[in-house]
Amino acid sequence: MPQLRAAVVGAGRLGALHAAKYAAMPGVRLTHVVDIDALRAERVARPAAAQPLTDYRALAGQVDVVSIATPTVTHLEIASRLLAAGIDVLVEKPMTATLAQARELAALAQGCDRVLAVGHLERFNPAVVRSRPFIKGPKFIECHRLAPFTERGTDVDVIFDLMVHDLDVILNITSAGLASVEAVGVAVLTERIDIANARLKFDDGMIANLVTSRVSQRRERKIRFFQPDAYISLDYEARTVQIYRKDPPPPGQTYPTISAELIDVREGDPLADEIGDFVGCARTRMRPQVGVMDGLRVVELCEQISSAVKANAV
Repeated sequence: MPQLRAAVVGAGRLGALHAAKYAAMPGVRLTHVVDIDALRAERVARPAAAQPLTDYRALAGQVDVVSIATPTVTHLEIASRLLAAGIDVLVEKPMTATLAQARELAALAQGCDRVLAVGHLERFNPAVVRSRPFIKGPKFIECHRLAPFTERGTDVDVIFDLMVHDLDVILNITSAGLASVEAVGVAVLTERIDIANARLKFDDGMIANLVTSRVSQRRERKIRFFQPDAYISLDYEARTVQIYRKDPPPPGQTYPTISAELIDVREGDPLADEIGDFVGCARTRMRPQVGVMDGLRVVELCEQISSAVKANAV
């Protein structure tokens, strides 16, 4: 198959990782790296002998696929121009900064018949992939995502910045609509919400409770599923899955017993898998594993939670 020409827009920490994955991928050539900081673009482009640029608009007609790893508030503008130029796009999470922008971008992607993938990386986490067959009709989900403060991502609140990861995982296991949202949040170091708690109830009765902070002293990224036949505890960072199952009572006993299984799935490269899925879809014109409607649904839920936080603060 013909070699695909790839570019990365945004040469920060995440953009540099995207660039390295494209450069190492068979059948793909990293041709351009774009950043408003010319020195940063040149530094990321150099290892792959790619061309550094400061204006993403110069990519029109030069590349087939692009990753956008810029601040969220720029996603709509950059992605819109690249899609309109006939380029397939992988945009980092969240898809956009507002629901109105997400709807506009989704309509554009569908109208111009381009692939638009959204970088919800946890969907490709080996622990998430490995645990998916065991998650069947959970009644309650509990999430804790805590991180020390960095300036990255502060153009949006912690819901769009960090909670978005868990929201995508949760929405991927249920097609039920949202029945209610309760949420509180506090701005600590920025002018936006830095700590948030949300309690979501879905139409199928499932409840999810999420605690997210970007001003914590420690890192924690865990999600737990409680369902009638099992309790599943997943550690995103350690990439382990702990499963507790209810087994039938042994002969002569009244109550069931509980068996435990620890699954260690540390091997794997989620970003390479995410980009590989995107590149594959650019070739086959198939729907990405995390597509435009997935990204739109997550942004819609983020906005509902942010609105609930603001309403609770009045």
